[in-house]
Amino acid sequence: MKSLNPPVDELIEPFAGGAIIGLTAAFENLANKVTLIEIDPAVGAVWATVLNGGGEWLADRICQFDPTPVEVENLMAQSPDTLHDLAFQALVHNRVSRGGITAPGAGIVKNGENGRGLKSRWYPETLRRRLLDIVSIKDRIEFIAGDGLTAIRDTAHKPRAAVFIDPPYTVAGRRLYRHSEIDHEALFACASTIRGHFLMTYDDAPEVRLLAKRFGFCVGEVRMKSTHHATKTELLISRNLDWLNGA
Repeated sequence: MKSLNPPVDELIEPFAGGAIIGLTAAFENLANKVTLIEIDPAVGAVWATVLNGGGEWLADRICQFDPTPVEVENLMAQSPDTLHDLAFQALVHNRVSRGGITAPGAGIVKNGENGRGLKSRWYPETLRRRLLDIVSIKDRIEFIAGDGLTAIRDTAHKPRAAVFIDPPYTVAGRRLYRHSEIDHEALFACASTIRGHFLMTYDDAPEVRLLAKRFGFCVGEVRMKSTHHATKTELLISRNLDWLNGA
C-alpha cells in the first residue's frame, strides 16, 4: 500500500479472520478507513464487540479469567447468551487451541510451549493491551458480518479502494476454518471486476495458478513457515506485482 500513488481511501478485507493486514493499515495510517468482513459468527462477535463499545469489557474479562482445564472445559460447554459472551468464548478458544485453529474437530493444547499447557498462549496483559490499542482507533474501522464474495461484488466499483483477499485455501481451508467452502473460480471472477487495487494470497496449488493465468493476473512466490516450522511456498496474485520485484 505504501507504493500506491495516490494513496487509497479505504482498505477492504473481505475474509478478515484476525485481520492483521487491516489492523496494520489502520495503525500505520495507510488508509483513511478500514472495512473488515467476516462470515464466521464467533470471529465476527469478537470484532463487533471490540469495535462497538465492548472492547474494554472484553479486555477486563480476559484479565479475570484463569485458563485451567476445568475452567476452559466449562466455558467451551456453554451456549453464550450475548454477543459479548460469544466473543470471549471465541477468543479463549483461539488461544487454547493447537495452532489457534478453531475449526470443528480442532484439538486443545496439551503440553504447549515450554510445558505450560493451556497457558502457553495466554498472555492476559498483552492481550488486554492489544485490544485497547484497537479500541483507540476503532472510529477508523468498520466491521460487517457477511460473506466475502458478496462484499467484493458490493465494493468492486470503488476506484480509490484496495482489497486484500486472503480466502480459505484450497488445501488447508477445511482444516483451518469453520466456513471453508468457497467458489474459487467465482472469487477470481469477482477480483477481475475490482476497479481499484487488490492483492490475493493463496496456497501454491495447480488450480490456483490456472485460475490466475485464465484471468490474466500476475503471480509471485513468497516463502513462508507453517506453525510446525515447515517451509512452504505461498502465492501473491494481483494485476501488477512490480512492487514485489522491487522489494
